Amino acid sequence: MRTSRLLALGAAAALALSLTACATSAPESESETGGNPASDDAFPVTIEHVYGETTITEKPERVATVAWANHEVPLAFGIVPVGMAKVTWGDDDDNGILPWVEDKLEELGGEEPVLFDETDGIDYEAVADTNPDVILAAYSGLSQEEYDTLSKIAPVVAFPDVAWSTPVDQMIEMNSKALGLEEEGQALIDDLHADAESALEANPALNDKKVLFAFFEEGDLSKIGYYTAGDTRPGYLHDIGLPLPSIVEENADSEQFFLEVSAEEAAKFEDVDVFVTYGDDSTVATLQADPLLSKIPAIAEGRIVILPNATPIAASANPSPLSIPWGLDEYLSMLAEPLSK
Repeated sequence: MRTSRLLALGAAAALALSLTACATSAPESESETGGNPASDDAFPVTIEHVYGETTITEKPERVATVAWANHEVPLAFGIVPVGMAKVTWGDDDDNGILPWVEDKLEELGGEEPVLFDETDGIDYEAVADTNPDVILAAYSGLSQEEYDTLSKIAPVVAFPDVAWSTPVDQMIEMNSKALGLEEEGQALIDDLHADAESALEANPALNDKKVLFAFFEEGDLSKIGYYTAGDTRPGYLHDIGLPLPSIVEENADSEQFFLEVSAEEAAKFEDVDVFVTYGDDSTVATLQADPLLSKIPAIAEGRIVILPNATPIAASANPSPLSIPWGLDEYLSMLAEPLSK
């Protein structure tokens, strides 16, 4: 789950002037990047987003990223960001970096990026201290205030339309264009599509099956929460070829990433082939013991996939450029397993 979108956004206006000074005077970080392989001739580039346009006039060498997974785009091209968001959910060793990112950093070598702690919102001073040439946030929920404040540090690539709803392909397109690597971005997208096609072929039980990504409040089963098509978890599964359950299809235009209905409306989930949700070893039994939820065929018949809370495989269900080749095979195998019984 994206922790940052569940937290209050801190006020930023008071920091704006001081951050402008920080951004221009901060010393060079000791962290070595892999260097931007883009040609200088690729610039200037202009990226459209929800807050207007951002023009990057020269090739950025010092790349910072905020929010979830934006750092994986430069890393995929061999560019180590000078700073990126610290992971607070799904981390397996509490170092603030997910395993697929650790693997890439180890492959590229050099110093580890500065990790921005976004628990209480964007850490503007930490971002400014890395002296970036560009700040990537194509997948994020930046507010206008956050965007304006970050823009005093360096050009910012914000999300295109709806907060936290940027598809993986579009995140790659926007962030790679900002780096002057638009063609390389398309090649990366093509590779990820091939990964998805291969993973689906290995799990034919999923063909034409409707997967619902649900969320249940601990200790309260009176409501059924589900992620909408705009959220990248169900959105990605739909993009790679799986149909949407009817309740998700009916709310496909919603700008909210998450909706809830009363458990008394369990009949709305009759066409769901597989429920997937976060939980532990007791979750399936708990759902099946509930008098209302047990009326849903998928739950009654055990077609439920539990992603262990706060683990890398659970985090990889929110797909990203490096997590797809790392965990998609395992993830789709988990979704297919209850259909093979």
